[in-house]
Amino acid sequence: MRTHARAVVIGGGVVGVATLYHLAKKGWNDVVLIERRELTSGSTWHAAGLLPLFNLSYSVGQIHKYSVKLYDSLEAETGQNVGFKKVSNIRLARTRDRWDEYMYYKGIAETIGVHVELLTPDQVKEIWPLAETDGLLGAIRHPDDGYIQPADLTQALAKGARQMGAEINRFTTVTAIERTPSGEWRVKTDKGDIACEHVVSATGNFARRTGAMVGLDIPVIPVEHQYIVTEPHPAIQARHAAGLPEMGVLRESDSAWYMREEAGGLILGPYEYGAPVCYVDGPDDKSEYELFQEDLDRLGPHIETAIARVPAFGEVGVKKVYNGAIAYTPDGNPIVGPAWGLRNFWLNEGHSFGVTAAGGAGWQLAEWIVEGLPSVDMMGVDPRRFGPYATRGYLRQKNEEAYRNVFTPHYPDEEREAARPLKTSPVYERLKALGGVFGSVYGWERANWFAPVGYGIDVSSIDKPDVITNHNHPAPDLDGKVKEIWSFHRSNYFEHVGNEVKNLTSGVGIQDLTPFAKAIVSGRGARPWLESILANRIPKRGRIALCHLLTPRGGVQAEFTLYEYAPDVFYLVSAGALERHDHDILNKLLPKDGSVQMHTATMTYGVLAVAGLRSRELLQHLTDTDLSNAAFPWLTGKSLSIGPVDCVALRVNFIGELGFELHVPMPMMATLFDLVMKEGSAYGIKPFGVRAMMSCAVEKSYRNIGRELSIEYAALESGLDRFVRLDKGDFIGRDALIAWRDNGFANRFVTLEILDVTDADARGSEPIYQNGTLVGRCTTGAFGWRTGKSLSMAMVRPDLGDVGTELDVKILGKTHRAVVVGESPFDAGNERLRA
Repeated sequence: MRTHARAVVIGGGVVGVATLYHLAKKGWNDVVLIERRELTSGSTWHAAGLLPLFNLSYSVGQIHKYSVKLYDSLEAETGQNVGFKKVSNIRLARTRDRWDEYMYYKGIAETIGVHVELLTPDQVKEIWPLAETDGLLGAIRHPDDGYIQPADLTQALAKGARQMGAEINRFTTVTAIERTPSGEWRVKTDKGDIACEHVVSATGNFARRTGAMVGLDIPVIPVEHQYIVTEPHPAIQARHAAGLPEMGVLRESDSAWYMREEAGGLILGPYEYGAPVCYVDGPDDKSEYELFQEDLDRLGPHIETAIARVPAFGEVGVKKVYNGAIAYTPDGNPIVGPAWGLRNFWLNEGHSFGVTAAGGAGWQLAEWIVEGLPSVDMMGVDPRRFGPYATRGYLRQKNEEAYRNVFTPHYPDEEREAARPLKTSPVYERLKALGGVFGSVYGWERANWFAPVGYGIDVSSIDKPDVITNHNHPAPDLDGKVKEIWSFHRSNYFEHVGNEVKNLTSGVGIQDLTPFAKAIVSGRGARPWLESILANRIPKRGRIALCHLLTPRGGVQAEFTLYEYAPDVFYLVSAGALERHDHDILNKLLPKDGSVQMHTATMTYGVLAVAGLRSRELLQHLTDTDLSNAAFPWLTGKSLSIGPVDCVALRVNFIGELGFELHVPMPMMATLFDLVMKEGSAYGIKPFGVRAMMSCAVEKSYRNIGRELSIEYAALESGLDRFVRLDKGDFIGRDALIAWRDNGFANRFVTLEILDVTDADARGSEPIYQNGTLVGRCTTGAFGWRTGKSLSMAMVRPDLGDVGTELDVKILGKTHRAVVVGESPFDAGNERLRA
């Protein structure tokens, strides 16, 4: 065993071996993998080997697409048969909501180059003659999909890695991971130590135990998953004898199961309610090829629907039931990327679809390690999307929830309820009493919209289809009522969001923005350090600036509102969902000489936005500070008192109206809220939520990280010209951005008006066409209540970005005409903001 390596991968399942393979493929041949037992002996060996391309996440979709393409060529490269059966995959739709989900997904698939076919029930019958088609609306089919033999795949990747110089050590147990004085890692094993620059944790069911070795609380706990293998069926055997092709993988999403052929019989894999987490503290040290006792009672409803759809399934005996652990995270997506707080420690964990994701995750992680950045925007799988709140008890509830919702329709406005409420601001109960309907971000409760007093929909009045996965609303209250119905179309809250916006334009509104990520950066070196990393000029004291942190290649990785409120003391505010992500990047960039200090202040300050036509008039009655435009102009800040409460007021907001953000010590927030609401009653003050804010933001063409702003788009492609000061001196990504610009951009930011929309606005990821050719994709969309238009921000081919250009946007399978409009369709001159 080597004693020194460039990188050590811990874990010999398909994910770990794929990571090793791709590191070697990038030219790092001094890489080592350590596996405590035999390769694949954790979860890989009992996986069903399915390769579903279907995924609504851009990041995961790209990962799965790459994997399937890689596996198709791996045998030719390594000489090792991987058992890849490209038999296609059919997803059935029994309900209108399911069909909407498939149409939304098909749009995403078109933007990333995944081929999807639409099938009628008769076409389903042609491909799957053993299936009944009663009650089907249709289906989608991935012709490039299928299944693979996980152990064979792993061995092929291992062979390929060895051929490129990588070393694999089986039956070797990691006992500790330590940081050396020189900054390297020392991986201690029962067969000796290895000094290395990088460590990758790909330990599956052992993820939490591995993380604990370096002080990380990894947000992964496995869940039990069962699948049934039947005895051979004569009809399937007869098909094989006649030389007919396999019928492919069949998924009845509305019944939450998958089915495929296996050795002349069938495999049925349900995703049921009641599946428990397992290995909460990690498996036993001796664990190898381990299964749990089956529990077929949990699978009863799924078995019944499977027999109804494929009667042959009920005509043969059960050969074997597998009940094994599958790693899960709270949102069901894996964690792939850098660990927070540690340099050169990487995570490739939490893969609930590990066989499908292994190739792509290994590819992107190797890119990240070797090149310093992935080539695909990985925000959807970044480990830092979870925070310190994602602890053991939280994971137990959320991971079981993620498992049981694998097949439920993934509504864009769905808010799952497990482990909530968790983090609440001091005014949460007040907002709830005012009709707040909440969502969750980074563990925080945020009001999405406000229902009128007494508003509710009787659940018994909702026309629900008779399927297992018909859950399209939150749990009802004691009176059997709910406040919202989830949908891919405009839903019941649409008009109420509109009323919130209308109140802003004519009166005054208040919003709780406490979940914002907040940090204090200070020290004698703070200003020059911020100048060296951020693309905008650092504002003078008292001024506010929107500042972007670019990647070394010139893309955008973070966005901050920055304000110097005391000499060499800067207040940075960014998206609440990105707290750990943003702050980890900043911390890792801090100078080593101690001239700059940084600490997180999210839990220290609450934030209330008071905005709208009469917001200044209202607040002026509560403070002796002059709030006139001359004394307190747009994009400035002041320390002031609202009644007895001291706070920092910033003249900035995300809605494009006159307004103030009030940043207040958390213990005083409720007092401030009560003062503003009491005084505001004379001005018609009403609360507004995130959905009203986003409607307004789209009307102002305000960009979002992970959508319009991405590592994949040059900052200037995203239209950040006024925020990127190429003439200010060096900063991260400056020279690369100039070179990118000089070589020519592939994309251009635009705002679109989408025509003839009646009940479904763009959400983001819808494909954009011109004359039948794909030319871009929507990024964020909404109905703009102030303009009365359906709008979307988008990235399109550069030659199509001029105002007036006509394009086509496909929303839920329907093509709409669209036209490029000028930036900020509402109040382009910012007269309301500057008022």
